[in-house]
Amino acid sequence: MLLGDGMDGRTLTHEILSQLPVARQTTAWGTLGTIKPYLGFDTESDVQHLVEAIAGADHGAILDVLTNRTNAQRQQITKVFQALTKQDLLKSMGAALSGDLERVIVGLLKPLAQYDAHELRAAMQGMGTDEDALIEILSTRSNQQLRESLAFYQRDFKADPEKDIASETSGWFKEILLALAKGKREHYTGIIDYALIQQDAEALANPGARSEVAGERTWISIFTQRSPEHLSRVFGQCRESHGLEVEDTICKRFRGDGQAAMLALASVCRNTPRYFAERLHNAMKGPSTADKVLIRILISRSETDLLSIRSEFKKRHGKSLYSCLQVSMLRLPHPRGADPTTAWPRTWGHPAVRASPPAVVLMPRFSALPTRHHFPPSTKSRTQEAWLPAPC
Repeated sequence: MLLGDGMDGRTLTHEILSQLPVARQTTAWGTLGTIKPYLGFDTESDVQHLVEAIAGADHGAILDVLTNRTNAQRQQITKVFQALTKQDLLKSMGAALSGDLERVIVGLLKPLAQYDAHELRAAMQGMGTDEDALIEILSTRSNQQLRESLAFYQRDFKADPEKDIASETSGWFKEILLALAKGKREHYTGIIDYALIQQDAEALANPGARSEVAGERTWISIFTQRSPEHLSRVFGQCRESHGLEVEDTICKRFRGDGQAAMLALASVCRNTPRYFAERLHNAMKGPSTADKVLIRILISRSETDLLSIRSEFKKRHGKSLYSCLQVSMLRLPHPRGADPTTAWPRTWGHPAVRASPPAVVLMPRFSALPTRHHFPPSTKSRTQEAWLPAPC
């Protein structure tokens, strides 16, 4: 099923941007996410609008409803949809949509823990293992989130996630992932333990007479069990007392995937939003876009800290994440004979499309214009000007 037949790139961009939630205040709903609880939430009304949108192939209306509801509200919609229609909403969306739009909508409809479980499974299936996805998920979720995700993994795939990790990875990388999967990271209580900071800094800087293997295990234990707040102080103590940056020491002690995992853990502990900002930036570099990375991060952080990630992105790269996503989604080859000054339209599910626009549906915009489409009054759609920013 295709969207946007006859549309040029600007029109299609206009269509997509019309679905974006507005986030004017970073703390108005208690988080730094771009999706907030919808105050006029009416489950039955939303279900009715989705039934009509699916029947009419109105992708815009589907986006308008689901990207303006929190995950908890979407779970209520899913239950009421089943009760009223005797159909599974996920399966209905799978039949009505295709390509990356389907991937986004299905991801939004799953509980976050189940979404993570399926992303972990996908990272270990097929040709090769997606090491970056594994470390991203396992290093940035809380203990409770990890327990819930691994429970979904066992339920949905009838498999032990730790056994799968052990069979698909090796070396220190395997040790790091298994340590993270145990979910034993300490919770920060607000109390600063200066003695433990000094002790951990010494353990990282001076393995002493311990064997090299014991030294690496000490590093992994500290990195996977201490809280990020504690570790950031340990890193500072290492620099102050021993003149060592932990990243430099990691590069000397670890190799390959183990080194990449430890560097990622250090980045997460220093500044989690910055870590995600760099992941997003790297996903948009080069001739093609890593849509799976963009979609996973935007879905998983949309109610947590996506505004902070956006801020870090702007600080480090001088351009907004939003505008870079726009450029990335329009970066496609032109068909033969087409006007090169006109953006080639991206149509979800089209075989010529390598990446898709749903990556921007969770990003906020601030200017609003009247919508040119009719949407349900309860969803209060907002439409922004169609524009193409300068390339990143």
